[in-house]
Amino acid sequence: MKGKVAVMTEPEQMIFEEYELPKAAKDSILVRVRRTNVCGSELHIWKGLHPTKKSGVMGHEMVGEIVELGEGVITDYAGQPVRVGDRIAAAYFLTCKRCKNCLQGYANLCENAYEYWSKEAHEYPHFHGSFATHYYIHPNQYFYKVPDNVPDEVAAGANCALSQVYFGIEKSGLKYGDTVVIQGAGGLGLNATAVAKMFGAKVIVIDTVPNRLALAKRFGADEIISMDKYKTVEERVEKILSLTNGVGADVVMELTGVPAALSEGIHLIKSGGKYVSIGNISPGKLTEFDPGLMTRKNISILGLIRYEPWYLYKSLKFLSSNIDKYPFSEILACDFTLEDLSKALDASFNRGVTRASIEIEHNN
Repeated sequence: MKGKVAVMTEPEQMIFEEYELPKAAKDSILVRVRRTNVCGSELHIWKGLHPTKKSGVMGHEMVGEIVELGEGVITDYAGQPVRVGDRIAAAYFLTCKRCKNCLQGYANLCENAYEYWSKEAHEYPHFHGSFATHYYIHPNQYFYKVPDNVPDEVAAGANCALSQVYFGIEKSGLKYGDTVVIQGAGGLGLNATAVAKMFGAKVIVIDTVPNRLALAKRFGADEIISMDKYKTVEERVEKILSLTNGVGADVVMELTGVPAALSEGIHLIKSGGKYVSIGNISPGKLTEFDPGLMTRKNISILGLIRYEPWYLYKSLKFLSSNIDKYPFSEILACDFTLEDLSKALDASFNRGVTRASIEIEHNN
């Protein structure tokens, strides 16, 4: 039996290739992709803005159904029994547990994280990304069962946006009663809003798109600040100070991918506060920055890439507990089929949709 995989031959050029489905080797799993989402990192790749990946297989936000379990796979990484037909979500990167970073406790920085994701489709086992009918999960690639009450379209984003911001919020040390300012109300920002509310924080969200700000309120934001109303950095700083008794935020999270957010962010933080940057992932994009202000305010800046893979388990549990509380499905702005992948990527880039979602159809 064959499966189909989308291959970017060069930026903004997509073809489809077919390959025989691989057998699940020891400690591996073959899944049938049920739903996959377009993430901001895919848009960077699609537009040729990624620092290293200029072609090949893409896609990493997904939920899949187990087709075949390799020898030795009887539970997920939380010890839950698994069998053919179960829905699972997998971290999109490897954690080899042997490289220098893994041995020093930095599982999110595994030096072999993209060992397979970086391969071309013609290299076995072919299905290296989730923009395909099937996806191959390798040894040392953490995966977890999806709770029954979490629908596919919600579960598909757990292994990236939600796990990423959950990791960032815990690393920031955000505490009950703290104030967090979230720069950006896209998929990252909306998920971060919900998680920050679980921590008992006061949440302020900044964005320029009205429907995103309205959705942020539904995700629990206590205050929203429109950049159309507060047009300058000075106006936004003044507004933040008015909402924090003149002190500033305990934590600011950059979830926009806009370099200028960094230079603005340190103005929004209190002395001794923390700044977490997750959205800016493209090296070479510069912004003016005031290092003297950073020093005098004793601000800690934390840049984070990926997450410790067990945060995916925490995220799935979070979704299950809050599935009726927040409109997670509404983060997905539109649905596409795999054949419409190029349209999905362009729609996400040109219209700024929060998340384009792709439902994978199967004939059997």
